[in-house]
Amino acid sequence: MGFLRPLSEAQLKRLEEHKYRASGRSLLEPPLQVFWGWLLKLVPIWMAPNTITLLGLATNVLSILLLVYYCPSATEQAPSYVYVLCGLGLFIYQSLDAIDGKQARRTNSSSPLGELFDHGCDSFSTVMLGLGSCLAVRLGTNSELMFFCCFIGLFLFYCAHWQTYVSGSLRFAKIDVTEVQICIMLIFFLSAIGGATLWESEIPVLGIRMKIIPVLGITLGAIYSCSNYFRVIFTGGTGKNGSTIAGTSVLSPATHIGLVIILAAMIHKKSTTHLFEEHPCLYVLAFGCVTSKVTNKLVVC
Repeated sequence: MGFLRPLSEAQLKRLEEHKYRASGRSLLEPPLQVFWGWLLKLVPIWMAPNTITLLGLATNVLSILLLVYYCPSATEQAPSYVYVLCGLGLFIYQSLDAIDGKQARRTNSSSPLGELFDHGCDSFSTVMLGLGSCLAVRLGTNSELMFFCCFIGLFLFYCAHWQTYVSGSLRFAKIDVTEVQICIMLIFFLSAIGGATLWESEIPVLGIRMKIIPVLGITLGAIYSCSNYFRVIFTGGTGKNGSTIAGTSVLSPATHIGLVIILAAMIHKKSTTHLFEEHPCLYVLAFGCVTSKVTNKLVVC
């Protein structure tokens, strides 16, 4: 008895015909393109694009895991050099992630598999960055805020590919992932300079702790991004009768991400052993891996 094929003949044919499409540029992308173009010239022509992608992911993941080692409950303060490494790791990841596609076009080796690998690495990196930024500001002192910040990032990344599934094009807003990554770098470097306890300081006049500022930024960014994503999801369907590119309902992807986040929230609220509060890093990593897999399946679709 043979193994079942993951994709049908029709799906494999569609995969061969697939072409990556993206539109829009964020505010900081044009000046950074100059740097990325210069960086690409330093990359040997023989280096595979997927190798560049993997090197960027490994740098980012390893630096964040070092931070997790020092801050397992998100309430500790790590040595300053750890935050510096996290900031540098993110910068390296961002730079390599920006040139892997350029290298693929440069070597005429672009493929749907390369796109899936790239977005797959991005999906897991999103998990690590959400967790790392929470650790850098000691957000574990407020488990509700930490849960929100970690899972809203996963939801937004999923929504970016949800609207791609609907419209056939990955669309970037004026404020998008590049700007968010730079803000996270600033958080890491501020924690390196002033220590993670810096975020416990109260802001004069406003009377709020500094750690609330990143949370407010994430909240406003989520509202802005969701408004853009769902405008495309509800009105930008390129399939038959406004459906997705696969001819399915534009709301069909909601079930998968909804189940993951609802289950994560239920366990967080109902756990008698306070699972999330006691092991926030492991909790986020576990559900983050599930969300990453769900997102990758959506990318394949």
